[in-house]
Amino acid sequence: MSMVLVVDDKEMLRDSVGATLSRAGLEVQTADGGQAALEAVARRRPDAVVTDLKMPGMTGLELLEQLRRLDDELPVVLMTAFGTVETAVRALKAGAFDYVTKPFEGDELIIAVKRAIEHGRLLRENAILRSGAAGEAPAASGLRGMGRIIGDSPAMRRVKEQIAAVAESHATVLICGESGTGKEVVAQAIHDCSPRGSGPFLGVNCAALSESLLESELFGHERGAFTGADRLRKGRFEMADRGTLLLDEISEISTKVQAKLLRVLQERVIERVGAGTPIGVDVRVIATSNRDLPKSVAGGEFRQDLFFRLNVLPIHLPPLRDRLEDVPQLAAHFVRTVAARDGKPPMSFDAAALEVLSRYSWPGNVRELQNICERAVVLCRGGAIGRDLVEPWLTGGAPAGPLKAIPLSQINGVARNGAAHELHEPKLGNSPAGTAGVVAIGGRVLEDIERDAIVQTLQKFNGHRQKTAQALGIGVRTLGLKLKKWKSLALVEQTL
Repeated sequence: MSMVLVVDDKEMLRDSVGATLSRAGLEVQTADGGQAALEAVARRRPDAVVTDLKMPGMTGLELLEQLRRLDDELPVVLMTAFGTVETAVRALKAGAFDYVTKPFEGDELIIAVKRAIEHGRLLRENAILRSGAAGEAPAASGLRGMGRIIGDSPAMRRVKEQIAAVAESHATVLICGESGTGKEVVAQAIHDCSPRGSGPFLGVNCAALSESLLESELFGHERGAFTGADRLRKGRFEMADRGTLLLDEISEISTKVQAKLLRVLQERVIERVGAGTPIGVDVRVIATSNRDLPKSVAGGEFRQDLFFRLNVLPIHLPPLRDRLEDVPQLAAHFVRTVAARDGKPPMSFDAAALEVLSRYSWPGNVRELQNICERAVVLCRGGAIGRDLVEPWLTGGAPAGPLKAIPLSQINGVARNGAAHELHEPKLGNSPAGTAGVVAIGGRVLEDIERDAIVQTLQKFNGHRQKTAQALGIGVRTLGLKLKKWKSLALVEQTL
C-alpha cells in the first residue's frame, strides 16, 4: 500500500484530506508543520507528500525546497487557496509535481496524488535500470507489483502465476475469496504488472453506496441531474480511462446498475446521469466478490449475462487457514510496517508467539492477522512480541461473566497487568457497539479487554480517533459508538 504524508498546520484540514486519501486505499501519515514533516520523512520515506502552501514557520514552498535536497525523486503536491498563475509557476519551478486549488473535489486530489505516486515509482525504476543494479530487472520489470503479494506457499505461488498470466491481457478479471484474503491487493498487483500500470487505478466499494450514489459514482452526472447536483461530475469510469477500475464487492449492486454495467462492458461507453450522450471509455475492469456468484445467479440476485462478462479471467484467493506456512512471513511484514509507521524500534514475534499464530485457523483471514499484529505492536513495551500479546486476541471462550467498570487510571494494558495469558479474543470489529453479551475468561470479561485495548490505544494517539481506529482495525464510527456506550455506563472517564 502506498503511503502519503499530509502536512498542514490546521488539524481539521489534515484529517479531512487524510480521510479522503484513506478512502482511496492509501496509507496516510500526517504532520502539523514543515519541521515535523522533515522528521517524518527521515523516519520513513513516503511515496508522496501533500502539503499546504501557507503555513507558519516553514511555508509549503520552503518545505518543498528542503524535501528536494533530501530526496529529489520524492513527488510533492501543493494545496493552495491562492490559485494564481504566479503561484502555480513558482510551485512547479521549485519542483512540485502538481498543485490543487482550494476548495477542491476529493477526486481531484486523489487523481493528483496517485499520479504523483506513479511518477515517483517510475523515476525510481528508471534510476535502478540506469545504474545496472537491477540484475534481471529489465525482464522482471513488468512484474513490479508482485512484491506486494506476500507468501511462498504452493497456493500463493499459483496465485502469483495467475497474476502474471492475466496482467498482460486487457480482459476483465473476477477475483473471488473470503473477506480479508487480500482481493484488493491482488487487483492492485494486476494493474501494476499490466501495460496499464502507468495509468490510474481507482476503486469503488459497491457495498458502501446506495443505488443512486453508486450510479453517480461510476458514471458521473450532469449539473442539475438531481437535487444537490450543482456541477458536472465525472464518474470513476471516465477518471480511470486508460487505466484500471476496481469494483469491490460487485455482488452488492442492484439489478438496475447491473444492467448499466453490462452495457459498459459490452460497448465500452458510459452515459452520465442526466445526460443522453454516450462517452467512450478505455478501462480495464477488475471485480471482487466474497459471495458465491453462481449461487447468486441461480437465485436470481445477479444477472447471468453480467457474471459471464465478469468471469473472463477468474482468480480464487485461498483462505489463510489453507496456507498457514505463510503466516510467519506475513506477520513479520505487518509488524515491520506498523513499527516503522509508529516510529517504534524494529520488533518481531518470538518463537512461542509464532507457534500460536501458525496453529490458529484465522476466520478473519489476512486482515485479522494484520489487526493482531497492529495491536501487538501498539501494546508491546519493547523487545520481542511474546505469546502473551497474541493469545488474548485469538478466538476462544468460557461462560459469560458479570460486567465490571474499570477506571481509566487503573488501565495499564494487557502487556503490563500480567493477566494476558488468561485472556482470549474480544473481536473488536465484529460486535455491535450496543451488544451487551460478553464472555468471561480467567476472571475477566472480553468487553473489559476490548475496552482496555481501545483506551490504551487512544492514549497512545492522544485521543485521535481516526488513528486509533486504524491501528485497531475498526471503523471510526464503530469506535465512537463503543466509547459513547461505555461513557453512558460510566465504564470509562467522561473526558475521553
